[in-house]
Order: sequence, then C-alpha cells, then structure tokens
Amino acid sequence: MCGINGMFSTRNIPDIEKRIDRMNDLIAHRGPDDKSHRIFTNKVAFGHRRLSIVDTSSRSNQPMTSNSGRWTIVFNGEIYNHLELKKDLNYNFKTTSDTEVILAYVEQNGFSDFLKNSNGMFAIALYDNVENKLLLARDRLGIKPFFYYLDADKFIFSSEVKGILGSGLVEADFNEFAIDEYLGYRYVREPYTFFNNILQLESGSFMSIDNDLNIKIEKFWDLPNEFNNDQNYNESELSKQFDTQVTTAIKRRLMADVPLGTYLSGGVDSSLISAITSLNLNSRVNTYTIGFPELNEFEYARIVAEKYNTIHHEIIIDTNDYFDTMNEVIGYKDAPLGVPNEIPLALMSKVLKEKITVVLSGEGADELMGGYGRIYRSPFDYENHIDKTKSFYEYFIELYEYVPRSLRDNYLSINTKLRSEFDEKVKTEFNQRTNEENVFKFFHKYHVKGLLNRVDITTMLASVEARVPFLDHELVEFSYKNIPYDLKLCWKSNDLKEQSKRLTSNEYSEVNDIPKYLLRKIGYDYLQDEIIERKKVGFPVPLNEWIHSLEKQAKDILKGAYWLKKDKIEELIEESKDNARAGQIIWMFINVELFRKKYFEKSWLY
Repeated sequence: MCGINGMFSTRNIPDIEKRIDRMNDLIAHRGPDDKSHRIFTNKVAFGHRRLSIVDTSSRSNQPMTSNSGRWTIVFNGEIYNHLELKKDLNYNFKTTSDTEVILAYVEQNGFSDFLKNSNGMFAIALYDNVENKLLLARDRLGIKPFFYYLDADKFIFSSEVKGILGSGLVEADFNEFAIDEYLGYRYVREPYTFFNNILQLESGSFMSIDNDLNIKIEKFWDLPNEFNNDQNYNESELSKQFDTQVTTAIKRRLMADVPLGTYLSGGVDSSLISAITSLNLNSRVNTYTIGFPELNEFEYARIVAEKYNTIHHEIIIDTNDYFDTMNEVIGYKDAPLGVPNEIPLALMSKVLKEKITVVLSGEGADELMGGYGRIYRSPFDYENHIDKTKSFYEYFIELYEYVPRSLRDNYLSINTKLRSEFDEKVKTEFNQRTNEENVFKFFHKYHVKGLLNRVDITTMLASVEARVPFLDHELVEFSYKNIPYDLKLCWKSNDLKEQSKRLTSNEYSEVNDIPKYLLRKIGYDYLQDEIIERKKVGFPVPLNEWIHSLEKQAKDILKGAYWLKKDKIEELIEESKDNARAGQIIWMFINVELFRKKYFEKSWLY
C-alpha cells in the first residue's frame, strides 16, 4: 500500500523535481517508509510514497523499472495472487515484491492480460519509455483511489486530490454541483469529485494516454451479467462452496511481511473475518473495536475475542475527541466526511498502528448478501404496496437517499445537474433488469464506493493498509452467479412471507426473514449463536444525542454559506429535526462548509 503521483506534459514543466517532491510530501501519510521520484524528462515525472508490506527491503522501492528498461511503474495496492502469476513468467527477478511481478507480466504478456488475470486492489501507472505513453488502471471494485487532472497540455495524477493540487499547476475550483450529490449519497459518484477539474478514474477501468495527450478509457471488468434466481438448489452444497470461497478470500489477504490484525465490532461480518483469520495465522491476532461511553458493542466483540484468544483492544472516545478530530480528517479526505463513523475509524487506526500495519475489514458483506434488509426488500414492498404510477427507481431512491430531495430543494441555492445526470443513467440501468437485481447492483456499483473511500482514508491517514475480503472479485462473481436470491434474503417460512405482504420491511425485516442468510449459516461453524442471530446495528455514532451541539455549530459554521438559501439556517435545522437522521443531516451540512473553507479560500498555484 502506497501513494502514487505523476505528471505527463506536452511542454516542459518548470521546477519539475520540486513539484513532484511537493506532491509526495502532501501524501506522506500513505507511505512513511520511503519517498522516491523519477524524472524521465522535463515533461514526465513519477513520484512514490511507500508503505512497506511485501518484501520490505529497499530493493522493492518505487518507481521501479523493468529489466528491459522499457516500463517504469508506480503502484498502490496489493496483488494477492502474484506468486501464482509469477510461476508462468520467464524473468530474472531481483525482488520478491508483487510490484516486480506486474512489470514482468506486462513485459511478457501485456497490461491487458495482467488486468484480466490479477486478483487484488490497485491503482497502477506505467510509463512506456519507448513509445512515451502512459498506461493506467484502477481495480475492479474501486478499493484503491485514483484521481487525475487533464487540460490541453498536461495530465497529472495522484492517490489523493491534494497530491494533484500540490503540483502547483492546478487551482482548486469548487464543484458546487457535488453538494446535492453528496447530501444524497454521502460521497460523489465516479467519475466526479468536489473539484471541477479533477476526476476519478472509474473502477475497473484502463486508461491509455499518448504523447499528444489523446486519452482512451475502457472497462476491463464489470459486475456479472448473471443474477441467480433459481428456485431449485442444493443448500448444503452451496453452503460448503460459499464457505470455501469466503475462506479463500480471507486467506489471500493474510499475505504480509508485517504484523496484521482485524477490526472486530461484534457483528457477524467482522467476527467471521476475525475467526477465519485466527484459524489461519500462526500467531495470536490483534483485534480492535471502538465505541462511545454511551454507545458501543464491546460485549459482543469480547465474546468473539475470548473464543479465539485474540489480543483484543477496546478504544473509547468521547464527544470532544469526535469534534476535535473532524476537521483533521476532512483534510486527509479532500472531501466532506460522508459517514459519521469515519472519525472513530480514524482514531482507531492511529491506535492500531502501534501494533499492526495491515487490518482486515468487513466492507462489502452487506452488498454481497443483502445485509441492509429493509432496503433490499424494497422490490417485495413495491410489488405489494406501491401504486405503479411511481416507478421502482423513484420508490427506491426515495428510500435510499440520506438527505431527502425535498429538504435539499428547499435549502440549497445551487443547481442539481448531477442528480439529473445520474437519475437518467440509473433509470436506464433499472429498466434492463429485475428489481431484485437492480438493488444488488446499485449497492455494488454506487453505495459500496463511498464505504471504500471511507476505509481507505481512515486507515491510510495513519499509514495502515486495509483489506476487504468480501470484495474479492472472484467472491463477488461467485455470489452473483451461484447463490440464489432466496439464500441471500431468506424467508423463515412461506406463511411469514404471506404475512409480510400486508406489512412493510420496517416491520418484518429480520423478524420474518433472515438477511445474509447463507453468510450467517456458514457462520455457525465459527461463531456463537448470539453473534450470528443479533440484528444488524452498523457502526453507531450518537449524533442525535448531540443534536444541541450540532445545532450550535451549524448556526456558526453555516453563517454566510453561499450555497444555502439566504436566512434559512434555523429553518433547515428545524426541518431536519423531523427526520430520524436529524443529527446526521445537520452534521453533513456542516461538513460541506468546513471542507469548502479548508480548500477553496486559498490559492494552490506556485
């Protein structure tokens, strides 16, 4: 895990070495173990910050160049099957790193074949020293970030937006259209960002750039076309196969030459990862949980920690810790915070860095197996309750979005351009599939990207690498193709299914049915019943209990926010209080203005 930077121009870049050094310095937290750069010409430079995980010796520092001298790479991530790929390569290796395997594979078989056959998380930039062109790629699910800027004479990329701004060649230009998008989704969907001139390379995409800055972008992977709705299946056999797939995904992510641990919230996802990790490591596992004095899940985490004899760490934070850290984390993220638990996760990462450098996390389990029961049951509710004059997309998006559209329309003074663009795009996608499939693919294509951005930033700010086994692309493909819908969200009986037709998912979810059924079923081989059978809680942050503090901050921070309608702050606060997410809604509005002031009230050019 590392941080990467680069510049590629049709004109000489003044002070190019100083600029690439500055880019490296601004993302130093991503790689404290080495800082390096390579200046190819006055038009081309690569920079790298290294967090040593595999082959920690200096021989594996980057930028790294292939034996032929043709290819130079900067790479952020891990290739979990690099030893398998290495077996088929005829190459004189000088390191045991996965970085050199990428170079060797590209040299022997080409970049496209590498992308097709690799299993990992990555943002990769390759410079072709012969043809003077760039090849770039981002992993299939978007686990690792990749940002870029392009104008008429230069292309600049980095693992973080601040890296691009650090070049001194790009001014921060506020994308106010992103405010509405963020309030609805908690982050800005690919390819956009909060910066008008800086984009994300989309997940599962490959980009090539020639020396005239002609760009070509192609998808090398997408979610499977298949979606299993079989009614006839062998549950016992599928359970065994699924257990094997999950175990394989976790075992792949135990590859490290540095200490490794797991998050352990006490929920089924992190508990299962911790259990399987404990069974497959030759040493006791460090496990971590965090909470507030008034709200935590420590008792459940302890049950798992005691069963597997882990070295367990409980971290308690209070209100002051939370708000004191908020502005700092925004400065790492280059965006407003989207999920209230980003701050506890950041604080936890600073603690776990004292013992470990790699942590396994449970992101992706809910998306894999339908864990958000109430919204994953929206097709069932739509079929049984909703007047069909409203499309399923309209019904679903009203349930999904975090700050209601009506509230955003009442108080934002800016255009909703991105809303219209994505509405049109997602409606088209929804019209091509069943509603059950739509929900799963929406969560994998859009929702999980915000969670991945969260886990990347909150770990890398403390120089910790997070790995997410439930987003192993082979496991995702297996789930879509082989696991029937009824084994993801399973009714407890046909009678209860019939009864639920007269109810809403708020009433019957996790009462009459079992979300993540097959995941819970394999969990019985590893975990206690009370861990598997407890209702989903998420990562609780008591924002509603802090409503008076949030209200006071909002009146102060949002005063003069040009993107809000004039003299509407108190009205916004009062209307927000009618929503079950009142604390989070006010918190999100505060985040926007804290972020805007931090990035756009100064010049980045030099």
